[in-house]
Amino acid sequence: MKPEQLPLVQSAWQKHYPAFPFEYTFLDAAFDAQYRKDKLMITLFNGFSLLTLLVSCLGLFGLATYSAEQRTKEIGVRKVLGASVVSIVTLLSKDILKLVLIAIVIAAPLAWYAMTQWLADFAYKITIPWWMFAVAGFVAVSIALLTVSFQSVRAALMNPVKSLRTD
Repeated sequence: MKPEQLPLVQSAWQKHYPAFPFEYTFLDAAFDAQYRKDKLMITLFNGFSLLTLLVSCLGLFGLATYSAEQRTKEIGVRKVLGASVVSIVTLLSKDILKLVLIAIVIAAPLAWYAMTQWLADFAYKITIPWWMFAVAGFVAVSIALLTVSFQSVRAALMNPVKSLRTD
């Protein structure tokens, strides 16, 4: 309906239903109001997801630094005995990778349940395919490995003489 047609509709309404007030809404405004909450929630989720990702990467980096510091002597002995950089990086990354995989196993069912409950409120129902969780897990493992690998490679390239001489 065009805005100039609104007075005609109002006069016809008052002619036929004088006891009731003329109240109207446009369909596009009603849909916008209906999905405004979801748009705000998406913006909040994106912001908090980025913040969570940053904090978790800092935590993983700190955990890798602490682990490498605690195992300095072990890394030095392994290097003297001929361990490669790849084996040392694998050694340091293995423990953190286990923690990330445990977190994925716990978080995936919770995320599936939360998403299913949220999507149940919409008119058109969809199902969440399993591969979305697999991709999310792969991305989480990749980010964790990238975060940890920097510190692991640095520890693996360290001179073993310095680490063995300190004690």
